[in-house]
Amino acid sequence: MAQVSMTVRMDSGLKASFDSLCSQFGMSANTAMNIFARAVVQRGKIPFEIHGDEEESLSEGYKAYRKIRALAESGAFPEMSLEEINKEIANVRKKE
Repeated sequence: MAQVSMTVRMDSGLKASFDSLCSQFGMSANTAMNIFARAVVQRGKIPFEIHGDEEESLSEGYKAYRKIRALAESGAFPEMSLEEINKEIANVRKKE
């Protein structure tokens, strides 16, 4: 399939952090963006939840739960059981 170029504008600090993390994952930012685009096309939606200000009022434990739930739903770690998810939530709550 033919390759095309795409330009994305973002804050320079965000770009540096993104590049650094992608490098740690063993991939380029370009590869990460391609993975994101494929996930959007395959699922027909953004592959994670997007929230407004309501997220700021949630407890840290609930935020952790929602993050883990979104990852599990996306297939990031399908081997994780409900018991393991509940342990993660409990661990976050203990730290509060």
